[in-house]
Amino acid sequence: MKRETRLTVSTFGAIVGMAGLEHGVGEILQGNIPTDGLVIESWPNIEAYEILAGEPAMTIIPNFLLSGIVTVIVSIIFILWAVKYVERRKGGLILIIISLLLLLIGGGFGPPIMGSIIGGFGMRMNNRSELPSGKTRLGSLWPVMYVAGMVGYFSLWPGLIVVSMFFPIEPMFTVSLTLFSFSSLILALLSSSSYS
Repeated sequence: MKRETRLTVSTFGAIVGMAGLEHGVGEILQGNIPTDGLVIESWPNIEAYEILAGEPAMTIIPNFLLSGIVTVIVSIIFILWAVKYVERRKGGLILIIISLLLLLIGGGFGPPIMGSIIGGFGMRMNNRSELPSGKTRLGSLWPVMYVAGMVGYFSLWPGLIVVSMFFPIEPMFTVSLTLFSFSSLILALLSSSSYS
């Protein structure tokens, strides 16, 4: 795996893990109470999180406290795997499996989708026969896309939460920022493989 690809996968993997962790903390703070069903809000009735619809998630664990604790543990495992072990033979596949687990236990919807994209890319990049050679136009965009992806995600959280405390934010802006973040993640991953 190229250095730029490794850095991109690890960086965005850590961001995914932190996003999952944030969901888990919101669930823990709701206490030892039963969930209302399969789909929950990680941060309900918190004005700052209204812009993110209370951070929706799903969980098969019927208790907020337990769901939150398991989500925090799995999120930490995701971070460690993305940062230290993604280059292993099945490293990308394991990230996808952890992402699916995160989806089922309360890690939100965005983090598991991002984690699966990162894991899928890790699988592809660990197959060295598929590595493109030489610098391409897309490859030359890697530094910009890498920074844009990080700016996009940190603008969503905690940026959007903080800004919404002082200024009204249109829901369409949140949607646009989300699309920008996902697009820049994918472009950062694609461009990293052909950057030289």
